[in-house]
Amino acid sequence: MSAETFYVTTPIFYVNDAPHIGHGYTTVMGDILTRWHRQRGERVWYLTGTDEHGQKVLRKAELNGVSPQQWVDQLVDDEWRPMLETLDIANDDYIRTTDQRHIDGSKAFWQALYERDAVYKGSFEGHYSVGSEEFVGEDDVVDGEGDDEGFKVSTLDGSRVEYMSEENYFFRLGDYQQKLLDFYEANPTFIQPESARNEVISFVSRGLRDLSISRSTFDWGIGVPWDDEHVMYVWIEALLNYVTAAGYGVDDERFAELWPANIHIVGKDIARFHAVIWPAMLMAAGQPVPHQVFAHGWLLVGGQKMSKSKANGIRPDEIVDTFGSDAYRYYFARALTFGSDGSISWEDISARYHAELANGFGNLASRVAAMIGKYFDGSLPAAGDLGDAELAVVDTVAEAVRGADEAIEAVAPQDALASIWRIVDELNGYITDQAPWKVAKDAATDEEAAARLATILNTTAEGLRVLAVVLNPVMPKASAVLWDSLGAEPTLGALADQRIDAVATWGRLAPGSTITKPASLFPRIETVETA
Repeated sequence: MSAETFYVTTPIFYVNDAPHIGHGYTTVMGDILTRWHRQRGERVWYLTGTDEHGQKVLRKAELNGVSPQQWVDQLVDDEWRPMLETLDIANDDYIRTTDQRHIDGSKAFWQALYERDAVYKGSFEGHYSVGSEEFVGEDDVVDGEGDDEGFKVSTLDGSRVEYMSEENYFFRLGDYQQKLLDFYEANPTFIQPESARNEVISFVSRGLRDLSISRSTFDWGIGVPWDDEHVMYVWIEALLNYVTAAGYGVDDERFAELWPANIHIVGKDIARFHAVIWPAMLMAAGQPVPHQVFAHGWLLVGGQKMSKSKANGIRPDEIVDTFGSDAYRYYFARALTFGSDGSISWEDISARYHAELANGFGNLASRVAAMIGKYFDGSLPAAGDLGDAELAVVDTVAEAVRGADEAIEAVAPQDALASIWRIVDELNGYITDQAPWKVAKDAATDEEAAARLATILNTTAEGLRVLAVVLNPVMPKASAVLWDSLGAEPTLGALADQRIDAVATWGRLAPGSTITKPASLFPRIETVETA
């Protein structure tokens, strides 16, 4: 970990089209991770952004009759930045590869490679996928079928490839095969999950060839600093965003605070770029390697990997407009195992929304506030002595918070939420078993019953306080409403200032605090159309 800052990145997303929920998935998981670390009280830096150069962008702009810069500006303003607002992303920085800081930093990095004899001039002849902006080896090229009949396609991702021959600069990737294998052995958690690590090690073990890193047949890109007839190969340039955003080549003090990154969150289809090419480039430039590359799985819709070409590229706002951003964030963090492929469906989103959010969590918050309003005029009662039932709640809460924190440390948001939901289930079970509505019948004439009722409702309110804090990284809107309804801020401070390591300390809500019944955190959705 960087001594100064917990630095997390998403890939920078390629702006040839509008974002789909695959992009949203990556970004939300990074946001949950960094929000949790902020809730720990750590200094955090969360970076996302857009990749705006390359032949595919150039062709798309020409097809739309605008300049490449106009095309990327429009997509960033109309589609990519709005996605962050739609999903309540609390990123600290947004890098565009057309930013001057990126251009300057990239040139500085390339100059370092050049001066350390890590690049040389040569000729490339072979297949190139414009769709994935990737050079494709002969062993990975086959004849296309169906709509691709008459074309050559890549077995790596099914994209069409073109045969090209041009003068390029090459990076001496072949020099780093053993260095990378030694690094993986010395740093077993560098590439995660284990399946991605095994694939990367297998790939590198088969042998690495030097990599073409420039293009000379078009000019939409960053020029090679010592040769203005070449532009940087878009993938190599894109990887540099992680250091250029951190200040490489333009702000040494900022770079020292942020680099190396703690976690690069990527899709598994680009793990090889991040776990092979990127660390080799950093080694060649004399820079530290990031602590971890975490490759998540594909989102499957109808059993197929989601993509625009298959017409199953669902937009994030299609889900958010129906269920809200909190439910979106919760669903993708809870229903899928981060690091594995996962199937999603509109029906499953709806089922989880109603069972877990509306009936489980939302109804719990509403019932507790309503009973405190009814039996104590909305003023939080003081608890009496805690009995076995209350101590069981306290223990469960403490264990759940510990488990969630450990799961976040392991980059397993689904396990963190499973642990947190033990609190929801415990509180719902506690209310059912203690039946405060029955106790309330005798409370007016029986001091012991009145004290018991106060203890029950104080205990459930304390549990909700903990839930507001530990769910804040996942569902910030609902958590803020819950925190406000508990009247916690006047005595405990802002929700963002509550710390994970202290949240399970019992009895923090001040007796007499005004408890208000919030608007339904997750109202039932009567009619949901299948997407």
